[in-house]
Amino acid sequence: MTVADRIEAYREYLEEWLHGLYHGMIEHPAFELIEKEAEDTEDTFMFACFADAFGIPSPVSYYTAELLPYLGEEFEQWERRMWDRESLIERKGQQYHF
Repeated sequence: MTVADRIEAYREYLEEWLHGLYHGMIEHPAFELIEKEAEDTEDTFMFACFADAFGIPSPVSYYTAELLPYLGEEFEQWERRMWDRESLIERKGQQYHF
């Protein structure tokens, strides 16, 4: 193995290691926050459309019932998530480390 090959191998190893460090410190937490915020936005939309699933009468639910065949799978996941969630304050508190 020549010196140039060893330098290239070390450079590739260092680049991979630095990318992992950057991903772990900067990218991954940002992705988590974006995913949680997108999930919260989706939960808000689903709640506005299907509030009657939780016993809250809403005239909007009558008009959005047509969306149910298209949102069936998401509806089941959303309903399970909403029933398992202890509170919205707890969810937002996790975001800000309370």
